[in-house]
Amino acid sequence: MQVNDFWGDRSVFLTGCTGLLGSWMVAELVERGAKVTGLVRDLVPKSRLYTDDWAGKINIVRGGVEDLDVIERAIAEYEVDTVFHLAAQTIVGVANKNPLGTFEANIKGTWNVLEACRQVGGVSRIVIASSDKAYGDQEVLPYNETTPLQGEHPYDVSKSCADLISRTYYVSYGLPVCITRCGNFYGGGDLNFNRIVPDTIRSALRDKPVTIRSDGSYIRDYFYVKDGVLAYLHLAEQMDRKEVLGEAFNFSNELQITVLELVRKILVLMNKTDLEPVILNRATNEIKHQYLSAEKARKLLKWHPEYTLEKGLQETIQWYDGFLNLTDFNKYK
Repeated sequence: MQVNDFWGDRSVFLTGCTGLLGSWMVAELVERGAKVTGLVRDLVPKSRLYTDDWAGKINIVRGGVEDLDVIERAIAEYEVDTVFHLAAQTIVGVANKNPLGTFEANIKGTWNVLEACRQVGGVSRIVIASSDKAYGDQEVLPYNETTPLQGEHPYDVSKSCADLISRTYYVSYGLPVCITRCGNFYGGGDLNFNRIVPDTIRSALRDKPVTIRSDGSYIRDYFYVKDGVLAYLHLAEQMDRKEVLGEAFNFSNELQITVLELVRKILVLMNKTDLEPVILNRATNEIKHQYLSAEKARKLLKWHPEYTLEKGLQETIQWYDGFLNLTDFNKYK
């Protein structure tokens, strides 16, 4: 472990630490010498938090973001300085089927984290994970941070609401809040195989064609998880600056790529171009065209991504190749 001047011995509280971004965030913070406390609702044994033994290096608080008392106790007991609120119900299909559960997790969960910080006090920086989906469907692209938040479908609405609630806790109560809006995270450790990147890689490793739910033309903003971790940490380090507090920031590679183009790129990298994707054209309640401008983060935070799409995909393919070679495929059907 190499102690970082900023993060060394800093008390950090994370929600969502068994998830894709959260598990990588835990690892990076531990490596930088932070004292990490993670909120864990469900035991996810195949999460990198457990498979790479990061869970043994942090404090774990059992509970969900829907429970205000649990969050208040954790922030008070561990004398938390920095909060990263990453927990959310992130699957669009699940949100369409179960909107109330999504609203509970994504909206109530966000106000609980913020209210706990307000009630306990002493927290010097709070980073809230919003999403590019908070912008809803827009005619003018790319989205920048002045684009109205106007989600219409359940997942998008939950993110629009959480985003606005975060802003009001800064404006009304002076909480030290910043908001991140990123595209679709991908990378090793994503166990949601209904997402296009892990599903394509798994299908190709099995020599089976991947199935695309949409018509393949939907444009998304894909962001490598390691770049996401570095962006979140960089933002938190900048929050001593008054002009940064209360602001939202897009983080993106600023690439436009369709689902079908992404699938074909993965197949080329895996030498599996003979596997022609199966296009179902059955997607509903999803935005067709999204991509972000990261100009504000580049200028105000002096931030830039470290990974190209190709490099991120190569590392992701290598991770799943190792993971699925050691894992019973039947667990992930």
